[in-house]
Amino acid sequence: MPGLLRGVARTAVIAGTATTVSNRVSRRQANRWAEQDQGSPAYMASTEPQQQYAPPQQQYAPPPPQPDRLDQLKELAALKEQGVLSEEEFAAEKARILGS
Repeated sequence: MPGLLRGVARTAVIAGTATTVSNRVSRRQANRWAEQDQGSPAYMASTEPQQQYAPPQQQYAPPPPQPDRLDQLKELAALKEQGVLSEEEFAAEKARILGS
């Protein structure tokens, strides 16, 4: 029985030591990550220069092409000829198209 007890005790010591070392390494790594997140000068000096990446720029769709003024005026004249627009409405829309 003493041999068995000695084996169990030895295994417990080894397992305890391994756990302690593992926890210490984990804490040390967590501290390094925390320093990195804070931008600590001590961390920056002890490592290679970090590459800085620009955030991706937002891509905007190009504005829709402006309708051709000549086509707009032709449509406006057709509406006037059909009697849909009065002379005043035609003049106002024509001024708006040519002013823009």
